[in-house]
Amino acid sequence: MQTLTDNDTLRANVYSLLAALLTGPPSADLLQRLGRIEDQQESDTEMAQAWRMIKEAGGRTDAALLDDEYHRLFIGLGRGELVPYGSWYQAGSVMDQPLARLRSDLAVLGIQRRSDVLETEDHAAALCETMAIICSHPAEVGLETQKAFFSDHLKGWMDRFFKDMQNASAARFYRAVGRLGDAFLDLEKTYLGL
Repeated sequence: MQTLTDNDTLRANVYSLLAALLTGPPSADLLQRLGRIEDQQESDTEMAQAWRMIKEAGGRTDAALLDDEYHRLFIGLGRGELVPYGSWYQAGSVMDQPLARLRSDLAVLGIQRRSDVLETEDHAAALCETMAIICSHPAEVGLETQKAFFSDHLKGWMDRFFKDMQNASAARFYRAVGRLGDAFLDLEKTYLGL
């Protein structure tokens, strides 16, 4: 029986954090928790720098302002500055072939969309949440399956999404989220051997 390792837990936690930050504007409680992230002064890696940036952003941001920023970035009038869907990045339109392939793979994994969720399964938050789930269950979803899922549904577009977030004109707090996501995906690709 394969057990949950520290790496599995850490990966699942970062994916869960990214999912929470992409689902909607963070709550005041989440911002306080971000402001308490343990400092990694001795490390100058991209990931350590990203953690410091998100800590600083969380500590100096007001939850009410974040609601406006989130809406300008991801919702907007008709459309936000960023479109957080895999189909958009991969095929140029929402609800396209990448979503159909994703739904098929999710069915094989036994993962279903919750009935109270309006966003499609290829939303960046949903994919991060899915990766958190599968990282948390290494006995049921081995590393090779995780690697295949990541390669098929995150690699090649989500890193561009996080880079776009860092450069978005409406991004202030979310610039730090983009950096964290970008740095984490680089580590994840290395971990998965991609």
